[in-house]
Amino acid sequence: MKKLFNWQVRLGLVFLLVSTVFYSLHYRLFADSDYIFRFLLAQLGFLPISVFLVTTVINQLLGRREKVAMLKKLNMVIGSFFSQVGGELLRYAAAGDEATDRIRGELLVRPEWEPADYQRARQLLAHFSFDLRHQRIDWPGMRDFLAREKGFLLALLGNPNLLEHETFTELLWAVFHLAEELGSRESVRALPATDYEHLLGDVKRVYTLLLGQWLAYLEHLQEDYPYLFSLAVRTNPFDPEARPEVG
Repeated sequence: MKKLFNWQVRLGLVFLLVSTVFYSLHYRLFADSDYIFRFLLAQLGFLPISVFLVTTVINQLLGRREKVAMLKKLNMVIGSFFSQVGGELLRYAAAGDEATDRIRGELLVRPEWEPADYQRARQLLAHFSFDLRHQRIDWPGMRDFLAREKGFLLALLGNPNLLEHETFTELLWAVFHLAEELGSRESVRALPATDYEHLLGDVKRVYTLLLGQWLAYLEHLQEDYPYLFSLAVRTNPFDPEARPEVG
């Protein structure tokens, strides 16, 4: 901080010296001190407006551009997450929910969807009661899958840009916690009922956060990347007839 302050002071002194040199040169050439005084006074009068324009308006516009660029980078990270982990994890969780069939039709995203359709789906999920049953979940498969992707999850958690996206960061921590819970047990077969209930709570947390982020991600793809959106629709984990082939 001290070095930065000294650098700023030196730069300010240099600018002050340059300004003094030019004012002195003007006086030597034209000998018009009244003009110099009037011009200096006018500049000082405009200074507060200039400071306001630079610090508020211009900085705000630049900050908005930086935020848009940051969101694009974050959406790339989110896309990689759903390609490698999120989509498969949705399938594991949906298979364990007996109530999924009641909302399956509302999650079949179509190319003709509009923002109102996404909002309707989000509102439905916000008031929906999930019914996860441990007998329906492939615990060994989920455990092995998350163990394989643990390095990928750690890499995402180490991305400083994710601090700008609290909801997705919360989802990553929930997924990582589920991976830790499953990985800490010698076996996930024939666990006590109370332990399964605990794990179901972790799965439900992940499932709820996943669905919200998944809808937001699809809406982003539909708006900005139609070709990626097309593949996401054709591989929808809630569509039993989904297949990547076109036609």
